[in-house]
Amino acid sequence: MADEHSSDDSDDNQEELAGVLSKWTNYIHGWQDRYIVLRGGTLSYYKSEQESGYGCRGALSLAKAVIKPHEFDECRFDVSVNDCVWYLRADSVEAKQIWVDALESYKLESGYGTGSENSLKRHGSTVSLQSNTYSTASGSSFKRSSRNLREKLAELDTFKDILCRQIETLQTYFDYCVDNEAHNGPNKEKLPVIDFKGEAITFKTTTAAVLDTLEHCAELVTQREESWRNRLDKEIERRKRSENLAKSYFAQLQKSRNIHPGPDLEEGPHSVLADDEFYDAVESGLDKMEEEQELRDRLKSGQVIPVASSPTSPASSHCLWPQVKIEKIVKQEVAMAKLGVGECGTGWQLFAEDGEMRMYRREEEIDGMVVDPLKAVHVVKGITGHELCHYFFSPQYRYDWETTLEHMTVLETISEDTLIFHQTHKRIWPASQRDTVFWSHMRRLADDQDRDGPDLWTVVNNSTEHVDHPANAGKCVRIFLTVCLLCQTRVDPPKDGAPVTREDLTCRITYCSVVNPGGWAPASVLRAVYKREYPKFLKRFTAYVKNQTKDKPIMY
Repeated sequence: MADEHSSDDSDDNQEELAGVLSKWTNYIHGWQDRYIVLRGGTLSYYKSEQESGYGCRGALSLAKAVIKPHEFDECRFDVSVNDCVWYLRADSVEAKQIWVDALESYKLESGYGTGSENSLKRHGSTVSLQSNTYSTASGSSFKRSSRNLREKLAELDTFKDILCRQIETLQTYFDYCVDNEAHNGPNKEKLPVIDFKGEAITFKTTTAAVLDTLEHCAELVTQREESWRNRLDKEIERRKRSENLAKSYFAQLQKSRNIHPGPDLEEGPHSVLADDEFYDAVESGLDKMEEEQELRDRLKSGQVIPVASSPTSPASSHCLWPQVKIEKIVKQEVAMAKLGVGECGTGWQLFAEDGEMRMYRREEEIDGMVVDPLKAVHVVKGITGHELCHYFFSPQYRYDWETTLEHMTVLETISEDTLIFHQTHKRIWPASQRDTVFWSHMRRLADDQDRDGPDLWTVVNNSTEHVDHPANAGKCVRIFLTVCLLCQTRVDPPKDGAPVTREDLTCRITYCSVVNPGGWAPASVLRAVYKREYPKFLKRFTAYVKNQTKDKPIMY
């Protein structure tokens, strides 16, 4: 369906057209509904109408675009600029024609019409604007098939010249006759000598040739029509066979979760997959994970079985404490989290905003890989900082809120507040599967344990090495990360000495991270995924903690 809107901009008199069309994304996910907008000579697309306020996924300028209805699919049309092609499909022939007419009318009004012969030759096709079925032929094929017809037309032009000369000769004779009849005296001019028999024979022969040539032209047109009809029938049959073969292939592909297209269409240094197709595939995989997580949440009883804790020793006595300087890294990350965005250096950009939540990033790359530092600030009511850090740190809850997690193992329990994790994340085609090894440390900050002041808790995760799980030793690409979750609890004193309830609690969350995903994923894809996933993660995790603690005693 397409909706038309009149533009109020005085500088742009073009009509606006917007609606949902099917757009070909890639060979795995095929046709997907996208919200398409034509405004001011630019064709843009969004994933949905609701996301149109967050920026388009792609745009084409129509100034030199080629709009081509499909040869056989009456509801489909293609829009191309140089090597960039959008394959679009409407729900009906009428809706498709509305879009095609709007696109063509813009080109005509802008002086970039498709009527010139040079334009048709340059794009290698002759498109009929009155036909919604198929274009006639490619330029070279058209020339070959119409050569005989042009020769016959040239013959007709020659016969026309012969007949015109005969008419002039006869007209001259009749003019002499009229003039001599008027004078009828001794001074009358001598009539010119005309071979009427010869002229009659020439006229008869010429007119017969004209009729023969016209008959030949009719035969050529008929033959050409039959030829194109046969070609059309063959193309329709070939298309049906191809569609049946494709359906059979994708049915087999979906049955086997381990089968993927060749390596050229997967993440790697020589991948030929375009960035927009790469992102569409990753996005669809993430959506599927979220749906599976929602289904698990509905099926779960809500009871969490605690994991038996191993005997622990003080973290400071462990070899990693001085070796990787856990204490130093924790203090450093907490200090950075306490600083405002303006105090953390320049280049920070606000990339997501939703209610009380603000997310900032600073674009950085190492050896071509995106490692943008992230800083998020959020305010949540009804929970404490201790509760947030408890659920973020404890391994028994991790599967509940981390939707991309496939397998998690506690490699070592250094102490009750310091663990070493190995996590394997679900593979999202075409990206490679990834894993990470990191230590995680939770504490209540010693400098803020004054009961009259704000209550501060933190969890810091940082990548480390482990002899049993060396980096990039298997099929997984290793992620290297540093994450700090800093939570500050404030209590609004209840009136009349009433006991504190969750309605009196407010928690200010600061989340900082620097993640190097490794591998060869395109920078534009990574930034698009971060922009989409980080806000969802923070909202999903805080909602999970609120749901887990709503009927439990407050954990200070």
